[in-house]
Amino acid sequence: MERVAIIGASMTQFGQREGEWILDLLAEAGIDCLADAGVDAADVEHLYVSNMASGEFEGQTGVMNALAHDIDAMPAYTQRIDQTSSSGGAGIYAAWQSVASGASDMTLLVGGEKMTHKTTGEATDVIASLTHPVEYKTGVTLPSFAGLTARHYLERFDAPRESLAKVAVKNHENGVDNPKAQFRKEVDLETVLESPIIADPLRLYDFCPITDGSAALMLCPEAVAKEYTDDYVVISGIDGATDTHVVHEREDPTVMDGVVESGTGAYEMSGRGPEDIDVAELHDMFTILEFLQMEGLGFAEQGEAWKLVEEGYTERDTGELPINTSGGLKSKGHPLGASGVAQGVEIYEQLMGEAGPRQVEADVGLCCNVGGFGNCVITTIMEAAR
Repeated sequence: MERVAIIGASMTQFGQREGEWILDLLAEAGIDCLADAGVDAADVEHLYVSNMASGEFEGQTGVMNALAHDIDAMPAYTQRIDQTSSSGGAGIYAAWQSVASGASDMTLLVGGEKMTHKTTGEATDVIASLTHPVEYKTGVTLPSFAGLTARHYLERFDAPRESLAKVAVKNHENGVDNPKAQFRKEVDLETVLESPIIADPLRLYDFCPITDGSAALMLCPEAVAKEYTDDYVVISGIDGATDTHVVHEREDPTVMDGVVESGTGAYEMSGRGPEDIDVAELHDMFTILEFLQMEGLGFAEQGEAWKLVEEGYTERDTGELPINTSGGLKSKGHPLGASGVAQGVEIYEQLMGEAGPRQVEADVGLCCNVGGFGNCVITTIMEAAR
């Protein structure tokens, strides 16, 4: 099986894109990615669109076929990938499969979501619909899961509340240097700890925002990549897994089995381990998720991630393992279908040396995209082709 390369990437401005709709955002990212890769739209054989809920948010379905028309990619085969908030990571997996299997020599993946035209309550209800009916009918939401898990984690592992706040402070600081981030504003510890309570002990700044945006990647076999460029990135490991959909049935609420299983599979495929990762993008929809993924992926022992954050281990400029150099979902924003693709864009740019003021020294990067509260997870390992 030939290695799969990434030869182009793009990301729209994340934030409130008033007056624009999902197809506008997808087309913007798709056209920019084609230009970045130097690929003609007519040469795209497979076109995947990662999107969770365009029907619920806009009443718009068939976005993959509409996008193929709008960017002149016909007659490419099209498919929409919906895996809730891990739709972007699932899109990377599907695009990788299309190339690795030999079915396509040029696959364009575009992820996107348009959400900000809805009220917070309306958007939250769409997102909450991904929970199991047993929990949804009782009014349980993802923020309430996050609050319960954070309380349990802090008490069980004797972690200070400030350690969670430091995740938000770090990721906002990183987002300042990302021109496409929704929030380019630093926040201090006091601001996070005094912000309004959302799901005790978590407060406003422990949560990511509601966001519009799109991101794209161009994938092809490594042999084809060399026809276009000498500089590219390869996907050396990728895997996906699920966990119990009924969250309260989990044996240990601080362990996300989907993260553990997908990470193990990606490590095995790449021949790498946690010690080989130079930079990582984790799904910090809530600050507590950054701890759980650090531990599930082997960057820290269970109950120890908070100590690494306190020690500055995950800081961009001084830490041994920079996490969420893009600003993460927390600062960059979280347009559901785009988020996992945008994680891949950040790792691609870091490995290509194109991250500007966010640049870290990195040859191997990892991104972890989580759906629901760990219900489904995709972990991807990328390496610079040097």
